[in-house]
Amino acid sequence: MSSRTATRLAWGIGGVCLVLLILSLVLLALDWKAIDSPGTAQLPYFLAAPIIGVLGVLVATGRPRHPIGWLLLAIAASNVISLTANFVAIRGLLSGASPQSWVAWAGWVYSNTGAIAALLIAFVILIFPDGRLPGPRWRWAALVVSATVAIAVAASAIAVAPTQLSPRLPSVPNPLAVGALNNVTSGNGNGWINLGILLLLGTVLAAVVVRFRRSRGVERIQMRWFAYVAGASVLVVFAGFFVNSANATLGNNISNAGFAFGFYLLVPATIGLAIIRYGLYDLDVFISRTLVYGSLAVFITAVYVGIAVGIGTLVGSGGKPNLALSILATAIVAIGFQPVRERVQKVANRLVYGKRATPYEVLSEFSGRVAETYAADEVLPRMARVLQEGTGAESATVWLRGMEELRPAATFPNGVGTHIAVPMHNGTLPALEDATRAVEVRHQGELLGALSVTKRRGEALTPIEEKLVDDLAHQAGLVLKNVGLSADLQARLDDLRASRQRLVSAQDLERRRLERNLHDGAQQHLVALKVKLGVAELLLDRDPAKAAATLEQLKGDADEALETLRDLARGIYPPLLADKGLVVALESQARKATVPVRVEAAGIERYAQDVEATVYFCVLEALQNVQKYASASQVVVHLTASGKTLTFAVTDDGAGFDAATAKRGAGLTNMNDRVDALGGKVQVISHPGAGTTVSGELPVQEPVAAVL
Repeated sequence: MSSRTATRLAWGIGGVCLVLLILSLVLLALDWKAIDSPGTAQLPYFLAAPIIGVLGVLVATGRPRHPIGWLLLAIAASNVISLTANFVAIRGLLSGASPQSWVAWAGWVYSNTGAIAALLIAFVILIFPDGRLPGPRWRWAALVVSATVAIAVAASAIAVAPTQLSPRLPSVPNPLAVGALNNVTSGNGNGWINLGILLLLGTVLAAVVVRFRRSRGVERIQMRWFAYVAGASVLVVFAGFFVNSANATLGNNISNAGFAFGFYLLVPATIGLAIIRYGLYDLDVFISRTLVYGSLAVFITAVYVGIAVGIGTLVGSGGKPNLALSILATAIVAIGFQPVRERVQKVANRLVYGKRATPYEVLSEFSGRVAETYAADEVLPRMARVLQEGTGAESATVWLRGMEELRPAATFPNGVGTHIAVPMHNGTLPALEDATRAVEVRHQGELLGALSVTKRRGEALTPIEEKLVDDLAHQAGLVLKNVGLSADLQARLDDLRASRQRLVSAQDLERRRLERNLHDGAQQHLVALKVKLGVAELLLDRDPAKAAATLEQLKGDADEALETLRDLARGIYPPLLADKGLVVALESQARKATVPVRVEAAGIERYAQDVEATVYFCVLEALQNVQKYASASQVVVHLTASGKTLTFAVTDDGAGFDAATAKRGAGLTNMNDRVDALGGKVQVISHPGAGTTVSGELPVQEPVAAVL
C-alpha cells in the first residue's frame, strides 16, 4: 500500500468513526430519559472513541507500515460501531420494535464489536511500542492470544444468552444462537473461555513487564507510564475475575472498570503521551500541522456559520443565501486567518514540544545568531544556550579540541567551571562523563570539538532531540573552525607581542652590556692612552729619552686596546662564522662539546648574516641543552638547503621527555623568537626514552657572500 493510499484509508476510517460517534451522541440525546444512568455506563467509551481514533489516524498516516496505527483504528471503529448499534437497538425498542426483529441484529453487533475492541487492545499492549513481539519465543504466546481471541469472539457470536441493552428495556436474543453449543458458550464452557481470557491477560502482563525491563534510554521513558497503566489495568481485570467467584456483581463491575477506564481510556492516553511528549514514531511535525489545519478549519467554519447562518437568521433572511453576509464572513476570515494561524501554531508547538522551541526554531535562531558579528567569547555561550533550551537538558556544553585534550569552552546554564579538560587519544572523541549524549563537531573531516547535553536523572533524549543535537553539530563545524582560527590568530598576536617585548628587552640588555664593556674596557684604555700622550708631549722638550720610552709604552697600550675591541667584536658576531660560514663554525663548536657531535651538511652555501647567525645560535642552544639535560651518548646536527628553505635539526639519543606537557624554557623561547623573526618555525619532537629532535626551517634568498 502506498503512502497516499494509506493516508486516504486512515482518514476515511477516521471520518466514518466521527460520523458514527456523532450519530451515537444524537441518539443518546434523544433517548436520554429512557436510558438508565447513560453517563456512567457509556462515558468511558464516548471519551475513548475520539482519543483512539485520532491516535490511529496520526500513527497510520505518519507510519503506514506500523501495525499500531491500524490496530488503533480498528479499535476505534469497533468501539463506535458498538456504541451506534447499542443506541440504534435502544431506539428501535423505544419505538415499539420487537426484540426478535431487526433489533436483535443490532444487539448482536453491539455485543460482538465491543468484545472485539477490548481484545484488540490486548494485541496493542502485546506489541507496543515497536509493533513487534518482545522476542522470537513469544510467537507461541501470540498464537495462544490469537486462538483465545478467536474462540472468545466465536463463543460470543453464537452464545444463547440474550443481550441486555439497558436495565429498563427488555433483553434481545442472539439471532445466531446455537442451542447445541450451549454448554460451550455458557456454564462450564464459559468458564473455559474465561480461563482463556485470563491466559491472554497473563501473557499481555508478562510481555509488558519483560519489555519494560529490557527498555533503555528513550524507549524506557516512552514505556514508563504505558507499562504502569497497562499492568495496573490487567491486574484490576484479574481481580474482577477472582472476585467474580464470590460476588458476581462486584466481580463484573471491577472487570468492567478495568476494561472501560484502563484499557479504553488510560492505555490510549499513555500511548498519546508517548507520541506527543516523548517523540514516539517522530510524529511531532505531523501532529503540529494537523492541529493547526484542523483548528483553522474549525475557525473558518465557525465564522462562516456564525455570520452567514446565525446573523442571517436574526435579520430574517429566511434561510436564503445572503451575499453581503457571505462577503463579510469571507473578509473576516481573510483578515483573521494569519493572526489566528500564528496563535494556533504557538499553541500546537507548546502542546507538542512543551516550553521548548521547535527544532526548526532552534536551528533558525542558531543560524541567525551565527550570522551576526559576535566575538568568540560570545558565540560559544550562545551556542550552549541554544542547545540547552532546544533539548530541555539540564545543561549543555560546547567543547573545543586542544593539542592532546578536549576542553570545555562554554556551558549553559552552569558556566564553564562545571567541567574539566578530558585527554584525547588518536584524535578521537573521548568519553564525556555525566553527558547523556555527546556528538563530535567536524569541519572538512577535521575534529574541532564536540557538543554534549546532560539530561536530568531518569530522563533521556527523545529521537527528535537527538536529531536536533546532530543537526546543530553539523552547523557548528564552521563556527568552531572560525573560533579556532580566531583563537590561533589571537595567540599568534600575543606571542608576537611578547616576542617583540623580549627582543626589545634583549636589545636593551645587550646595549647596556656593550656600554659597560666599552666603559670598563676599551674606554679606560683609550683614556689612559690620551693621558700618556699628554705626558709624552710634555717630556719631548724636557726629557727626550723618557718621552721616547713613553711613546714605546703607548704602542703596547694601543695594541692592548685593539685586542680588547677585537674581543668585544667576537662576542657580537663569531669571526669564524663570518669568515668561513655555518658548516665550519658549527664543526669548530662540535669539537669543543662534551658529547660527541657529528655535523652533516648537504648543499649548504653562504647566506645573509641574520640567517647564518640565527641557525648558528639555535644549534648552539640545542647543543647546550643536550649537554646539560639529555644524558646522550651522541648528537647529530643536520643542515639541509632545499630551494629557498634552509633546515637545521639537532638529534640526540638521550632520555627524552613528554613534549606535550613539558614547560618551555628560556632557551627554546629564544630559539622561537629568533626563527620567528625571520618568518621560520621551530619544532620539538621528543618521547621519554626515545631521544629528542629540535628542528627548524627558515626562508632564504639566493646564496650570498656574507661579510662583516
